[in-house]
Amino acid sequence: MVSNYESLATWGTIIYFGILSILLLTGNVIRRKIPLLKKSLLPTSVIAGLLGLVIKEAIVRPLIGYSWWIDADQMTKFNMFLNIVTYHTIAIGFIAMGLKVNEKFKIKTQRAHSYYNGMVIVSSYLLQGIIGIAITAILAFTVFPIFKTGPGLATGILLPFGFGQGPGQANNFGMIYQQLGFAGAQSYGLAISSMGFIWACLGGVIYLNKVYKKKVTGEETVSQTNSVQEVEAPDEIPVAESIDKLTVQITLIVVVYAVTLLIMFGLTRLASLNDGIYRMVGSLIWGFNFIFGMVIALLAKKLFGYLRQKNIMTRQYPNNYMLNRIAGVVFDFMVVASIVSINIEDLASPQMWITFFIITSVAGLSTMFYLHKITKRVYKEYTLPAFASMYGTMTGTVSTGIALLREVDPYYETPAATDLVTGTTTAIIFGFPILLLASFAPNGIVQSLITLGVLILLYLLFVFILLKKHPKVS
Repeated sequence: MVSNYESLATWGTIIYFGILSILLLTGNVIRRKIPLLKKSLLPTSVIAGLLGLVIKEAIVRPLIGYSWWIDADQMTKFNMFLNIVTYHTIAIGFIAMGLKVNEKFKIKTQRAHSYYNGMVIVSSYLLQGIIGIAITAILAFTVFPIFKTGPGLATGILLPFGFGQGPGQANNFGMIYQQLGFAGAQSYGLAISSMGFIWACLGGVIYLNKVYKKKVTGEETVSQTNSVQEVEAPDEIPVAESIDKLTVQITLIVVVYAVTLLIMFGLTRLASLNDGIYRMVGSLIWGFNFIFGMVIALLAKKLFGYLRQKNIMTRQYPNNYMLNRIAGVVFDFMVVASIVSINIEDLASPQMWITFFIITSVAGLSTMFYLHKITKRVYKEYTLPAFASMYGTMTGTVSTGIALLREVDPYYETPAATDLVTGTTTAIIFGFPILLLASFAPNGIVQSLITLGVLILLYLLFVFILLKKHPKVS
């Protein structure tokens, strides 16, 4: 009799993580050995994801039913695992970033600067949303009737989720739209996110080379800060005592995520008291686990600061170096899992492929042009680092934004990196209407067109405020 410990089913999660790990290691070798990929700054996780997608669709899928170890049930379980990894890692990564202690930079910024960071981020979302819905609507009412439904037109708003927020949100909302009746929406959103990485890395590198004449090498830089000081600052807990310092960081993240789960569960139960409200915000609450996690993490950080100020907590527990490493790990797994989980069969329609290429191309160029203009006004003292970090993030993820930033600010001497964190926080406030519109749009064609109109008005308002508060220097 086979025990539970020997059962293959109990080892499924380990095997699946092993597959992702092998893909990451292989992707790293490919990136380091092929000069073109190295200079492109294309993250290892993206290369690994694309490699896994090719293997899954071109090799594994044709073998389903012809081999004893590959069947449709195993493929379904693997895809479910990939979706779960994508869903949870985005929240864990943002919680790790939210717990980081505030850092000091050579260039000082005012407190209001964080709100302008949020406006830049959200105005980029709005621009991408306008492009996505507008182009999708034009094609739907002319040549591609497949999109001529509420959820169909609403897939245009997957563009800012895929480009601006990465595969986690593209997966979440794509899944919602698919449940509402648009077949393939989840894979469509993840495909948009994957193309966003291409624009972030290849487009960003071309921009730096052509516009700023910045030679991109793709070489890793060595931090000026001593690694021992990064891991163990004078006022922090030791690296190892009765409990390991890394254990403390992971524990803090897990506790914050557990509190996040309880809050989302409570809000869901509260919303369920009214069927109409529940239908509108029920899936939205669980879809934005990373936003709730970030807010709870920031509140926890405020609590730690208060306890230290009152001398109740005498040592600093969060460590930025380790939190950065944890965020890097989970984001790498998120990216590779999200790309591998794309189901090419869902995108078999030529109408979806043509629409996909049109809206991602227009969005990549438009986002580049908009950030080129707006960063010159908002970030006058460090325009190039601001553009690099913002463009990389608004088309890929924070990791691609940081990769581009490293090429122009290798020692993080400007606040550009922290602008992403503070901007993401304030963007929760400014971007909340987008979240409501994203759940409103798929209810019908009229609702999608109303969403487009509101996005345009909000975009014009945000740009007006940014330009008024940051006049052009003559």
